[in-house]
Amino acid sequence: MTLALRLAAKGQGTTSPNPMVGALVVRQGNIIGEGIHLRPGTPHAEILALRQAGKQAQGATLYVTLEPCCHLKKRTPPCVPEILRSRVRRVVIAMQDPNPSVKGRGAAALRHAGLAVTVGVARSEAEALNKFYCHWTKTSRPYVILKAGMTLDGKLATATGESRWITGTSSRREVHQLRCAVDAILIGVDTVLVDDPSLTARTGPRLDKLTLRQPLRIVVDSRLRTPFNAEVLGQQDKAKTIVATTAAAPTTRRSVLQKKGIEILTLPAPQGRVSLPALLKQLGRRGILSLLVEGGSEVNAAMLKAKLVDHIRLYMAPLLLGGQNAKGVIGGASPARLAGATKLRHLVTRSVGADLLVEGDL
Repeated sequence: MTLALRLAAKGQGTTSPNPMVGALVVRQGNIIGEGIHLRPGTPHAEILALRQAGKQAQGATLYVTLEPCCHLKKRTPPCVPEILRSRVRRVVIAMQDPNPSVKGRGAAALRHAGLAVTVGVARSEAEALNKFYCHWTKTSRPYVILKAGMTLDGKLATATGESRWITGTSSRREVHQLRCAVDAILIGVDTVLVDDPSLTARTGPRLDKLTLRQPLRIVVDSRLRTPFNAEVLGQQDKAKTIVATTAAAPTTRRSVLQKKGIEILTLPAPQGRVSLPALLKQLGRRGILSLLVEGGSEVNAAMLKAKLVDHIRLYMAPLLLGGQNAKGVIGGASPARLAGATKLRHLVTRSVGADLLVEGDL
């Protein structure tokens, strides 16, 4: 199963909104077929592994990291009938599929047909691999990672707004790898106005080459203040952008952005600002499984206040800025008591070049 999980991981960043799945067909201790699900609409891992095994699959064992599907609500045929036709003797499954259309039914169908079925081998590892998919399936909204590069005393930028570059090259490379792994990136309009980021995923020695897969870029902009020449609006042929706004946004600016190929998403506006819960609900409906928040202190505060953040990654440079007027990582009002502080679980720390990464779950 460990080998099957390694195969599944090769689909990171390409399978969404489907889960990552790996499969192996084993006969008398030898691997005779293997498969990886790489992208929606392509054959599932089980099918590829069984095809490679051919007639030798009869009497063999199929190892698969996710419960085989048995429903028709998708672009590819269900896997269970193909598994039965292969005449494998046993199926070992890492985790049950949380999708209500599958959940337990795939394994039950295999057992009903007389196959020996084992579920739960390396379950925790399989669930960790597909945490985006599991979260989206259970909540109907994307798994949210809040990421920030900061000084040791929690500052995002100097008093004048300078922030490039607080963290080192190693941290920036890791962030670009993270961008490749998620479905979308979100920032607020203030970050656009101050930093003018492109929000693309890049590679190469100078981080100047676009990766093949680009995350959807999302700008939260209640009144459409985003400049028409902003970097985040460019390269629409390679990286799409959505601007989330409100009904209060000027019609003329809305029209200009739409002519540039930018999708405008109009959302409810409690207190005059884009409703972040409504935005995540819309993203979930679009099959966005994961969202990376790279906003400034106010967006960070709003996401945390709305309890929409699932994981935090803080890249801390060995610097101290000090001063009350330097931007902190979380804006808004501070709670009056320590009991109101946001608590992290499963805390992990490690070095990334000269920086320190601190991350944890909420």
